Amino acid sequence: MEMVKVTVDGVQVEVPKGSTALEAARAANIDIPTLCYLKGINEIEACRMCLVEVKGARTLQASCVYPVSDGMEIRTNTPAVREARRVNLELILSNHDRSCLTCVRNQNCELQELAQKLGVDDIRFEGESIDYSVDDFSPSIVRDPNKCILCRRCVSVCRNVQGIGVIGANERGFNTVISPVFDMSLNEVPCINCGQCITACPVGALKEKDDTQKVWDALNNPDLSVIVQTAPAVRVALGEEFGMEMGTIVKGKMVAALRRLGFDKVYDTDFAADLTIMEEGTELLDRIENGGKLPLITSCSPGWIKYCEHYYPEFLDNLSTCKSPHEMMGALLKSYFAEKNNMDPSKIFVVSIMPCTAKKFEAQRPELSAAGYPDVDVVLTTRELARMIKEAGIDFVRLPDEEFDPLFGDSTGAGVIFGATGGVMEAALRTVAEIVTGKPLENVEIADVRGIDGVKEAEIDLGDITIRAAVAHGTANAKALLEKVKSGEKEYHFIEVMGCPGGCVTGGGQPIVTAKDRMDKDPKMVRAAAIYQEDRNLPIRKSHENPSVKRIYEEYLGEPNSHKAHELLHTHYVARKKY
Repeated sequence: MEMVKVTVDGVQVEVPKGSTALEAARAANIDIPTLCYLKGINEIEACRMCLVEVKGARTLQASCVYPVSDGMEIRTNTPAVREARRVNLELILSNHDRSCLTCVRNQNCELQELAQKLGVDDIRFEGESIDYSVDDFSPSIVRDPNKCILCRRCVSVCRNVQGIGVIGANERGFNTVISPVFDMSLNEVPCINCGQCITACPVGALKEKDDTQKVWDALNNPDLSVIVQTAPAVRVALGEEFGMEMGTIVKGKMVAALRRLGFDKVYDTDFAADLTIMEEGTELLDRIENGGKLPLITSCSPGWIKYCEHYYPEFLDNLSTCKSPHEMMGALLKSYFAEKNNMDPSKIFVVSIMPCTAKKFEAQRPELSAAGYPDVDVVLTTRELARMIKEAGIDFVRLPDEEFDPLFGDSTGAGVIFGATGGVMEAALRTVAEIVTGKPLENVEIADVRGIDGVKEAEIDLGDITIRAAVAHGTANAKALLEKVKSGEKEYHFIEVMGCPGGCVTGGGQPIVTAKDRMDKDPKMVRAAAIYQEDRNLPIRKSHENPSVKRIYEEYLGEPNSHKAHELLHTHYVARKKY
């Protein structure tokens, strides 16, 4: 790799040729403020906060896009630079809704942080403001244009990362607004509810639909039995909301916190992930052996499912009929659990703690009501759970580690890796391989389906059967893969798709990582590493070896893909119009 020498504020550094002035400054341990910049996603020099002086240049330059060259001299802290940044920030703030104390992003807002760093305690340019209506019609995402700073991060992630593009810049000049076309609601366009726009937003212009009050009300209702379940990705991210290092596994503290909030039972969605593997793995083998529709495509990600319904309805028959794990859990709680405990299923209130905003939409699907009531009553994001813990005055960091309640809290390593891209595929193959060969796997870790490449391929030799598999994460990558399948260029038996880049670990409901921190750490990799560590920590790493899953089949379901299992654990999908 060719290197160039650059001097930043008198400090000489060597950086790869093609680096930006911003990257060179970071190599010199100099922090240049940014606002619209989001590494690899939005590099458009719109906010002008990252201005620097470059020797020989006639004007100040936006460091986020300005390429360095050998011998370049950069100054980041001159009077002209500081004044330009301050003026630009004041102009942004001049028509911004500054109700910071009541904003969901208070103390985690990049605009607020910049104002503090640059010492902006007075705004010289009190400008005209437009009073926009708040779009809160989506079951997942609330859009408040009054807090928007026109950075276009959300536009870039929706269009370039997810390949959807349902929001963009409308009108011009002072009237510019980031919204769906014709100022339609997000609920009126083919938004997949993935929430990646929320995690990209530097301020509070986009947020999840807050359902915490529904849960507080349920917890305070003596007539209800309130049961909570938590997805695998939550345990490797929740700690970040309490100042812990990214990727810290906080499963035990999370369970303890949920008990202190007042939930009657605390269960692990990983149990239902193991159940999903039994159902989906059996479905895969049945389709291969009996000439069923191939490739079989996983159905765990509700964002991907909605994307398929809108954009690729011709693949609906390829989707696994399995419900997502938390919906399977809800169905069992309102059937098996209710019967065993002589309870009225209408008095069981199921709360799912998910890394995902799309699951809020999923929980409202009328077809997900196996017992005559919604399988899941409320979905909370990781962020919403953190807010409830803080509101209750619970000192999360000091909590002791506690265990999930038995049976529905029993899970395997295969269940936990659902949280990372490739995890569902790997978990399924661990089980399918042993079912087909009748022999234990020598190595349960299938490296070919791991990692953050947009599309991964693998061939798994199972004696008489060689399974051709593919994994995609982020719907733009899913689109590229499906187009190759449509054209006949690629043929597979099994495809895993996760709607969010990196899978659930970076879902739209996870703790928000600032642009600055993303330059140093990739949440996809750090949180996934913790997921795989949790897998290695568990004594059982294959879904079909989960004793509690075996018990459910023996006592209630009969066998995988039985009539009873289909009634409770399987569903169907519908084609949706784009507009």
